[in-house]
Amino acid sequence: MSRQKGDKTDSPDPGRVRCFRVTKYRLALVREGSIPTAWDKTVREAADVARLMAPLLADLDRETFWVVMLDGKNRVIGVNLVSIGTLNAALVHPRELAKALILANSASAIVVHQHPSGCAEPSAEDTALTRRLCEVGDLIGVRILDHLVLGHDGAYVSLAERGIIR
Repeated sequence: MSRQKGDKTDSPDPGRVRCFRVTKYRLALVREGSIPTAWDKTVREAADVARLMAPLLADLDRETFWVVMLDGKNRVIGVNLVSIGTLNAALVHPRELAKALILANSASAIVVHQHPSGCAEPSAEDTALTRRLCEVGDLIGVRILDHLVLGHDGAYVSLAERGIIR
């Protein structure tokens, strides 16, 4: 194979080895504040999570998708905003959810989003996304316990209670 003029390997000193650099990263989980709550942070039922998250999502004009991260005793160790969407959709990629779960050392999780329309009824897309996120959770060893869809005035639907998540 012959070298052509301008080839990157063309060097006045053929014995000289070129040196390349690869970027090194450090991942960090950053605490951005806290959410006041009147309960002991142990999730016993879907309503606990709905009460925790409803004030955060109440007046938003776009769908947002959150993950509530839990320890081995179902205590909330944190929440993470996974996606900010549009009026009626939020794009959620499993890797964004997995990243937060792994960095927080979550044992399990509950995903939550709201419908700005006020109707808490899950869409077919919500159900399909839930199944996909459960598969990814199983793969990384962090079980997705529930997916809550919040509406207005405290209304919510639990996909676990509907049998979508087992």
